[in-house]
Amino acid sequence: MNIVKNFRLGLLHMAVAVCLVPITGILNRIMIHEMQLMATLVAGLIVLPNLMSPLQPFLGQYSDHHPLFGYRRTPYIALGLLLCITGSVLTPMAALTMDATFWPGLAFSILAFALWGVGYNLSVVSYLSLASDMSGENDRSRTIAVMWFMMITAVILTATITGRALENYSSEALVRVFMACGLVAFVLSAIGLIGLEPRNAVVDEQARHSVREAVGAVVSNPQAQVFFVYLMLLLAAILGQDVLLEPFGAQAFGMSVRETTQLTAIWGSATLFSLLLQGLLLSRFLAKKTAATIGAAVAASGFILIASSGLLHIQPLFIAGIVVLGLGTGIATTTNLALMLDMTTPANVGLFIGAWGMADAAARGVGNVMAGAVRDVMSATLGSAVGAYVTVFTLEALMLCAALLLLRRIDVSAFRSEQQKITTLIAVAGDA
Repeated sequence: MNIVKNFRLGLLHMAVAVCLVPITGILNRIMIHEMQLMATLVAGLIVLPNLMSPLQPFLGQYSDHHPLFGYRRTPYIALGLLLCITGSVLTPMAALTMDATFWPGLAFSILAFALWGVGYNLSVVSYLSLASDMSGENDRSRTIAVMWFMMITAVILTATITGRALENYSSEALVRVFMACGLVAFVLSAIGLIGLEPRNAVVDEQARHSVREAVGAVVSNPQAQVFFVYLMLLLAAILGQDVLLEPFGAQAFGMSVRETTQLTAIWGSATLFSLLLQGLLLSRFLAKKTAATIGAAVAASGFILIASSGLLHIQPLFIAGIVVLGLGTGIATTTNLALMLDMTTPANVGLFIGAWGMADAAARGVGNVMAGAVRDVMSATLGSAVGAYVTVFTLEALMLCAALLLLRRIDVSAFRSEQQKITTLIAVAGDA
């Protein structure tokens, strides 16, 4: 695995990010604020890729044993990215149709978001499998680090550029932005994929575990149960804000589409900074559980600042809260990936890593749907949309506090018989 091949793999990760950001950073705000659709419905559509994530082991196993035209991964990556890009481009058209005529638009939206979700899962499991095939054990740490860095960079750039393109918002401009993002994603995919995988290559078979096996591994081990619930609480809280930050900015502070889109870039920049800070500096001085505690506490502080900004109607406090949330997210992400690697057994590394990856996917879905549902219920109860958002962010801060209590009960030494190699990290990065 040379740096050029690593960069081309990263382009595939970037392509997926370019399709993702307009949906979670722009369309969510348009559907909830401008179109006045229920946040629960919007969240349910946006989390379809997470709900479909149990398909990944089956999709991965199929590509393992059914090469096409001499390639084990390339055809599946190409099909997945094509579905992902097509679904993403169709989502704003579906949302606009739903705004005009609800039921036909809802059917169109389910189709568009489902295409995006299936494509996302097929492409991700296939290109991460290709990364694993092409990199040796000593290279996989660098491979994943480069791909992760490129993905976060794509998130920041896409949010910045699309925000500027929508400074004067209109439905026509919205569709054009999504089509432009689809074109960029297609070009990145083509540059990254064509000629990347050697034809008729022979690679070591890697065991993939089913969802049932992963669930069984968690249920049979008390420490695994605690860690699973901890991850669910932590990730549902941190990731549950994805669908609501932009609509909150519009509702509470009258921010434009461009301004709320920039929130993703602000959050991504803070996350990237803290990832580098933790990886290069803090990890040398802090134990993993200590750093995980700091990350969750910082993220909880971010939610408190965001909630307070709504109560006090102070926009700079809202921006500060997003920065703090991003810093906490970066530290928590890095340290909990490391904890995932430690919470395995030598004989069942892949099995337990699959279970933690399943917790990640489930938490993303549960967190977003929960946030949307609480927002809708509290808005009707309180008669205040801003009060409903404040309730959600406060609840997410409390969930992080509960996760910290569970973290104290986790005994890493019960799982760790030897230091796990970073090679298994690829199994938990599938939803990044």
